[in-house]
Amino acid sequence: MALSGVRVLELAGLAPAPLCGMILADFGARVVRVDRMPRSPVATDVQGRGKRSLALDLKRPQGVAALRRLCCETDVLIEPFRHGVMEKLGLGPKVLLQENPRLIYARLTGFGQTGKYASSAGHDINYLALSGVLSKLGRKDENPYAPVNLLADFAGGGVMCALGIVTALYERTTSGKGQIIDASMVEGVAYLSSFLWKSQNLGLWNRPRGENLLDSGAPFYETYKTSDGKFMAVGAIEPQFYEQLIKGLGLDSNKLPNQLSFSDWPTMKKKFASIFAQKTQAEWCSIFDGTDACVTPVLSFDDVASHQHNKQRSSFIKNDQEEISPRPAPLLSRTPAVPSFKRDPFIGEHTEEILLEYGFTKQEITKLYSDKVIEFSKPKANL
Repeated sequence: MALSGVRVLELAGLAPAPLCGMILADFGARVVRVDRMPRSPVATDVQGRGKRSLALDLKRPQGVAALRRLCCETDVLIEPFRHGVMEKLGLGPKVLLQENPRLIYARLTGFGQTGKYASSAGHDINYLALSGVLSKLGRKDENPYAPVNLLADFAGGGVMCALGIVTALYERTTSGKGQIIDASMVEGVAYLSSFLWKSQNLGLWNRPRGENLLDSGAPFYETYKTSDGKFMAVGAIEPQFYEQLIKGLGLDSNKLPNQLSFSDWPTMKKKFASIFAQKTQAEWCSIFDGTDACVTPVLSFDDVASHQHNKQRSSFIKNDQEEISPRPAPLLSRTPAVPSFKRDPFIGEHTEEILLEYGFTKQEITKLYSDKVIEFSKPKANL
């Protein structure tokens, strides 16, 4: 796989950092999740695919020393804590990069390492708000709406951080040096929204939120409820695609307002909605499949893996617990990701194995365990 041989330490945290670590693991990196002690009864990382777990108490000097030693033999460290936490532990980048100049030290936070809010708590909705993106999301006459925690946490956070890590690893092949990655979710999601910024002079966003071409204002870029309570998604922007939409709906374009007549959009929405409500989702699929009307079913998580297109591409996979999840993307032709089909690791399941691999002796491991600096957690056999 593309990242085979890359060693990663991921300090356990909330959603964005685990996604970053899972992406690296999916593409071949050997990712160790360093879990906190005392451990919680249930792992909060549901994105542990392909990772191993080491339970280590970083509040103890011996735990800090152990992590420093691990970092001397690793390529990437992912840390998701608030600004200053790692420095207080004696694990800041100045210390670790001095001991391992090749280390890629990735700091994934909401607000970044500097600035007024650097030490403040926050969540996806807050980062989305500060980036300016949230002001663009929502329907007419409604409050701005955050589309679950995908944009800032995962796209602007986990994915952008993974991109930064891969970029830094590539640069290291020529310089031989590591570096610090300051991955701010505010800046990550703002960067993701570059099209919104750079398209302002195109007239796409001249109207209030919820009244524009791509923000639920247009009747041809909208979702519609079907007779069986499901939904269809319509994205017929171009005139030739819009014409096929109109045809599929059984309408005559010569008897309708111009596609871009803003004043007629509310009326056209009602017309489209009344027509879509007359057939089931399956019936609409039979009408629009194979056309360029840009009309597709809104699939539920229960249905998405069994959809013909997704089945043909094996877009979703099952692990050995019969849990369904998306296959890693994008698909590389020579060195594709090969995701693990094993269950996610228990906290501390691989502690001894990892420490031995990183050069700790059995005597050192026994001492760390007796001092309650590390924990082991072996899976129980199925009886």
